[in-house]
Amino acid sequence: MSKRFLRSLVENKLVDGWDDPRMPTLCGLRRRGYTAEAILDFINRVGVAKNNSLVDLALLEHCVREDLNKKALRRVAVFDPVKVTVTNYPEDKVEYFELPNNPNDENGGTRKLPFTRELFVEREDVSIDPPPKYFRMKLGGEVRLMGGYIVKVDEIKTDAEGNVTEVLCTADLETGNGMPADGRKIKGTIHWLSASNCAETDVVRYDRLFTEADMNAVESSRYGEFLNPDSKLLCKGVKVESALLEAKPGEKFQFVRKGYFCRDTKDSSVFNSVVELKDSKKF
Repeated sequence: MSKRFLRSLVENKLVDGWDDPRMPTLCGLRRRGYTAEAILDFINRVGVAKNNSLVDLALLEHCVREDLNKKALRRVAVFDPVKVTVTNYPEDKVEYFELPNNPNDENGGTRKLPFTRELFVEREDVSIDPPPKYFRMKLGGEVRLMGGYIVKVDEIKTDAEGNVTEVLCTADLETGNGMPADGRKIKGTIHWLSASNCAETDVVRYDRLFTEADMNAVESSRYGEFLNPDSKLLCKGVKVESALLEAKPGEKFQFVRKGYFCRDTKDSSVFNSVVELKDSKKF
């Protein structure tokens, strides 16, 4: 896109400024969390050609994903929390399980995640009417809590609209970060947080600014018609590990099973999405 059109986006307040994380500007890329190494890798892969060419944005996202996979610390975040009560676990007990900071970094070390009777898991990891080969939380099913116990779902409570409000389960207390004694295999693993030992933050999830892959094929006067209404989504009250509230502006993390995120450099109360774990964009 031309600088003239980028300026019109800013002046017409269709974006939040030149450093809006959706903007194809260097300040926008930095605020989004794209690393210099990833951008240089992208440039080297694309090379220089005499003719005009179109490069899929997925290549840049791939470069960012590869770079952050090696560098970013892993942390747990639950975006749409559902309460889980481990009925056979003591109410006043707090136990700590060690999780790796980055499995790809031999020197990355570990951190301790508190485990209590009441937990939070993702709503999408609980199903009342599970499809075939569903290996997460379902009535009567077993699942591994990442780095912790294997639990069996005994009851799933719902409200009048059928929404899940609480999951009651029992833990196999001999499987703390280990295999069950009888050798049974558990196919599903989900992430979790202690309900009494976590923090809350807001997360802004960014997507592509336009709904078309090639905006060169669109007259500039019509660009406004192709703005993606879901290019910026605010997720409020996301449950996170307490240590994340001490993150520095611009510091980057992998939220386990979710994607890569960084603390915003202008508003330290939020985290910005950098890139998803896998490329799922289709035009």
